[in-house]
Amino acid sequence: MAALVRQPKFHRVLPGFGLSLGYTMMYLGLVVLIPLSALFFKSATLGPRRFYQIVTRPDVLSAYRVSFGTAIAAAIVNVIFGLVVAWVLARYRFFGRRLLDSLIDLPFALPTAVAGISLASLYNENGWVGRLLVSANIQYPSVSWPLALHWHPLKVANAPLGIVIALIFIGMPFVVRAVQPVVQDLDREVEEAAASLGAKRWQTFLRVIFPELCPALLTGFALSLARGVGEYGSVIFISGSLPMKTQIAPYLIVSELSSSQDDAAATAIAVIMLVTSLLMLLAVNLLERRTTRRT
Repeated sequence: MAALVRQPKFHRVLPGFGLSLGYTMMYLGLVVLIPLSALFFKSATLGPRRFYQIVTRPDVLSAYRVSFGTAIAAAIVNVIFGLVVAWVLARYRFFGRRLLDSLIDLPFALPTAVAGISLASLYNENGWVGRLLVSANIQYPSVSWPLALHWHPLKVANAPLGIVIALIFIGMPFVVRAVQPVVQDLDREVEEAAASLGAKRWQTFLRVIFPELCPALLTGFALSLARGVGEYGSVIFISGSLPMKTQIAPYLIVSELSSSQDDAAATAIAVIMLVTSLLMLLAVNLLERRTTRRT
């Protein structure tokens, strides 16, 4: 009798595995794999020697340092202050909280060129903030070989600091939106239990709260870093694109395509950026997975 009883058929909302997997692979192939493969094939026409000569040019190496250095610095700042913003929005109730919460997503909708022009007009020497920096005559030290200390006036426009500020502006929402749901789901009873056992605030944060937030923070860091490495519109206006100083790798690729019409050289520079970005994101994802398993 048990064999004659028909089992209820499971109703699937989406199509079967085969059809869904086929559509996924076709979509990824058309949108991601084929364009990236074309990038590698185009750069392969240069040959190993010509490829090495292009990617090791002094201006190219300087552009790599500026792009990845400023992106990492901006991502670190976004993780620190993005955690604070997400905590305030998730834990406190105050007048204008919903307006502030909606303003976090403004960089998603705002054209990057508009953000770049706004920041450049604000931080240049004649802007509101830039004029105050010039009048304050703030200087910062730098050390050069052989151990010589130099003092330089603090500049934002046409300086790496301006690039970092632009990348902070466009990367902050990624960290906030990655951390905010996790903060909302944190059990406050665990925090109260830690406090009742005599734990101080910093001990409660480091031993109870931070392990739960660490995977989300790593996700926000990876998203902010990926956005910062490839950012173009909000950077070129405030950076000034000074060769060997504030020139970013995306601008160098565009200049290779527009001025010298060298598609292969542009793709060679792009391949190094792509491989480096993938390795960095892979390292962050592995660290995130390891942290998730530990927590």
